[in-house]
Amino acid sequence: MSDSSRDTAEGAGWGTSDRGAYRRLMPPKSEKISWLSPKMLWLARNGVLASWFGDPTGRTRSRWVAQRAASGAPADKVIRRDDPDRFSFLVIGDTGEGDDPQYAVVPGFLKTGQDTRFAVLASDVIYPVGSADDYGTKFFRPYRDYRAPIYAIPGNHDWYEDLGGFMRVFCDDAPPLPPEPRPRPLTRARLRSLLWHRPRPDAGQHLAEARTLRSAPGQQAVQPGPYWAIDAGPVRIIGIDTGLLGVLDAEQGAWLREVSQGPRPKILITGSPLYVDGRREPCAIEGGGTVDDFVRDPEHHYVAAIGGDIHNYQRYPVRLADGRTLQYVVAGGGGAFMHATHTIPRVDVAGVTEQDFRCYPLRGDSLAFYSRLYGRRLRMRRFFTLTEGEATAVIAERLGIRPTRTPGASTRLTRRVRLVAGLLGTGRRPDRAKRFRLPVRKIYTSLFSPSSATYDPPFFKCFLRLDVSPEAVRLRCFAATGNRAQEVAPPVEDEVLIPLR
Repeated sequence: MSDSSRDTAEGAGWGTSDRGAYRRLMPPKSEKISWLSPKMLWLARNGVLASWFGDPTGRTRSRWVAQRAASGAPADKVIRRDDPDRFSFLVIGDTGEGDDPQYAVVPGFLKTGQDTRFAVLASDVIYPVGSADDYGTKFFRPYRDYRAPIYAIPGNHDWYEDLGGFMRVFCDDAPPLPPEPRPRPLTRARLRSLLWHRPRPDAGQHLAEARTLRSAPGQQAVQPGPYWAIDAGPVRIIGIDTGLLGVLDAEQGAWLREVSQGPRPKILITGSPLYVDGRREPCAIEGGGTVDDFVRDPEHHYVAAIGGDIHNYQRYPVRLADGRTLQYVVAGGGGAFMHATHTIPRVDVAGVTEQDFRCYPLRGDSLAFYSRLYGRRLRMRRFFTLTEGEATAVIAERLGIRPTRTPGASTRLTRRVRLVAGLLGTGRRPDRAKRFRLPVRKIYTSLFSPSSATYDPPFFKCFLRLDVSPEAVRLRCFAATGNRAQEVAPPVEDEVLIPLR
């Protein structure tokens, strides 16, 4: 196993030109997604429309679930597998951009997952709008050599075409929903319907050909719907669909209550992480309550909650009042552009402090990555670009923490370094943060995210392997940088043993 980013700069992927072999897996031409493109933003408009004119996701989801029930899917939506008491599975989130960052993860994913029983895709299987036309290059091709089944929960991008492509691929080629009549009066719902993005009538005409890439009997997985539970060995894995706006409809909330019952240890997989960027996001359920209420309830026996949507890795070991420790994990680094970690302020939430908190990439590597990106974009490389040592040192100063990886002895913090760190939204200690800095961080991590403008390593991607036994779950976060060293021996960036008894 090679060094990790916590050990050396080389382990983080800096300072090497030895690119991995992932490009051999890519199609001759791959789509380059940029979220700064007006065309791309217009295609992905449904999320904005839902927030302005009302979210129709719950009703559409209910129609999909009813259709699947009518076709014979189990009413309890539980997939009952025959896994032994000791087995392993993979979790990878936010994969489907179909370009260098996604394919760079594949060699390590395949190597680490050789003996795993199945994998779960946690959120945003396909960018930009979940189209059935994109599954060939963004799902079937990259994972064609993974020999086990792959289950999935949708993210907001999979909902941008009303989940049609997702349901065809993961839910037994579910036919399209019959169209509903549009509201006649000029209401908010009518305006939403007029502007709503819908799939083309001929979408997915090459889907049958794409399926041949993952056609082996051992690769097949059929889901009862966009949300489900898997009984595997000693654990129950519950996948929930948080739709366009990160909310559960009342019908799914009632189902979650039912499948959460009983003493079996449970792991939640969700498209909206419950702890992220130093704060709690409990995920509301229509009609009252939150997802985190179910997760924290000692009668439900949850041991971990893993969420996608945010494109990096974070872990919060939250100690509950009854003495249990729940592992809240963000695992959305499977292939899309990297969301910054250097904007995360010094962590102090629910009793979790910097000493307990883990993230990948390390904040210093995130800041160095972004400084290079903006140096290129603004053609101000000499001003913006920070070395990884400078970035690591200024993070330690601003957050008042020890550097995870010790900077070189020659590293100096100049006024330029501190200014660049501030301009790029670097987090601070809570007692020193100013209110006006919060929207600045949001701007840099949302509006000006790098998208896929970066095609050279290190990419700072990641995936999880969970090794299950009757006694415990061993959770490990593996890194993928796009460099050969991390392909040959994927480094472990974080590891925790979660007791089941």
